[in-house]
Amino acid sequence: MAPTIPFDNSYARLPDHFFARQPAVPVAAPRLIRLNTALADQLGIDPAALTVDVLAGNTVPDGAEPLAQAYAGHQFGHFTPRLGDGRAILLGEVVDRDGRRRDIQFKGSGPTPFSRHADGRAALGPVLREYIVSEAMAAFGVPTTRALAAVATGEEVFRETLLPGAVLTRVAASHIRVGTFQYFAARGDAAAVHALLDHAIARHDPAAAQADRPALAFFQGVVARQASLIARWLGLGFIHGVMNTDNMTVSGETIDYGPCAFMEAYDPGAVFSSIDHAGRYAYANQPRIAQWNLARLAETLLPLFAAEEDAQIQVAQEALSGFAPIFQAAWLDVFRAKLGLARVEEDDATLIQDLLSRMAANQADFTLTFRALATDPASARALFADPAAFDGWAESWRARRALGALPDSAMRLASPAFIPRNHLVEEAIAAATTRDDFGPFETLLEVLSRPFEDQPDHARYAMPARPEERVLATFCGT
Repeated sequence: MAPTIPFDNSYARLPDHFFARQPAVPVAAPRLIRLNTALADQLGIDPAALTVDVLAGNTVPDGAEPLAQAYAGHQFGHFTPRLGDGRAILLGEVVDRDGRRRDIQFKGSGPTPFSRHADGRAALGPVLREYIVSEAMAAFGVPTTRALAAVATGEEVFRETLLPGAVLTRVAASHIRVGTFQYFAARGDAAAVHALLDHAIARHDPAAAQADRPALAFFQGVVARQASLIARWLGLGFIHGVMNTDNMTVSGETIDYGPCAFMEAYDPGAVFSSIDHAGRYAYANQPRIAQWNLARLAETLLPLFAAEEDAQIQVAQEALSGFAPIFQAAWLDVFRAKLGLARVEEDDATLIQDLLSRMAANQADFTLTFRALATDPASARALFADPAAFDGWAESWRARRALGALPDSAMRLASPAFIPRNHLVEEAIAAATTRDDFGPFETLLEVLSRPFEDQPDHARYAMPARPEERVLATFCGT
């Protein structure tokens, strides 16, 4: 008997107007690029059930209920009332070995009713980028969607030029977004908002169901999860690139790795997305944007917060005001660990900001600086254009650590040696798309699977780009 996938599809049991039932569109000549067998095992799926035809969307496995989810979203601050999965299909859900419910979704699986005249496909490059970066984030311990598989389609897609096509199979705690709530609220569909809330609570925050005001308890949970997530991003020098409300999950997972990047030389204003001309989603703006997005979620839940309009707004504002202290506490925890500070002192934020300011003024590499502090602090000064700038700060840092220091091993686990440096990601993509050579992709994945370990044989993967290798812009896959 052929192995099966143990589907249990809760989202498909919601009302029909939450989605469009839609199978993936078959592709011409599917070829497996990579299957994440360790993740398949964690999901309780026999890898033998994940055939190339299943992963390409050519075969619908038993128990799957393919659908494209409806959602709206603020994109660069402008509201679009109907977006939805324009090139993605939720194949179904499984409950993993730890009892956690997980979505299995195809990305690049063909047009849907939400495609808005687009082809619904994905180019190979963006599929490989999302595979690399999402799996690196998982290795860092950051909440994230995961890559289960990548398949080449044997077809071409047109993105200014013809490019090889691919399908990514993505795993998520769910694909419920701030924009999912906005979709129904914008239509005045209070019953749908309530049904979505009940579903999201059951899936992500069951304790909220027992609270006096479940909607408020759920919203406070989303605020806390997002505050913690953004602090983790900043601790890695990560820039999401397109923090639209349709790209923010209520689960608190990082999702939709489009024009994302990890900065090299520290710059709080760093922007890599080719379409973020005003710097809305710059590195240092991400906490503010997260809070703005959460305000949009609060707007959809106002009638469920309280009976009276004035009370609704007051409750929402009070809950939203909780973001800043939660984020600040999480940010301090992240950077205290990176600096090896075992105790909490009032001037910790000043010490951290002083270092960051000196790094910005001296083009110091973000990842290498913090890694050096954990392994060989004296070597960090060479990363500064003016080494004396580091010396002035280091004296204060050593005095602060004398009050209570974490072991170097703990510091190393807070500051990776390896990140998905932009030029290395592009190198892997170029090899795959121009020469059908997936060796660099596989090597990069292997290095990034152990980001906190020193890997002398792969030393070049820790190095910043040379001037001629620098990637100054990243692109969305659509």
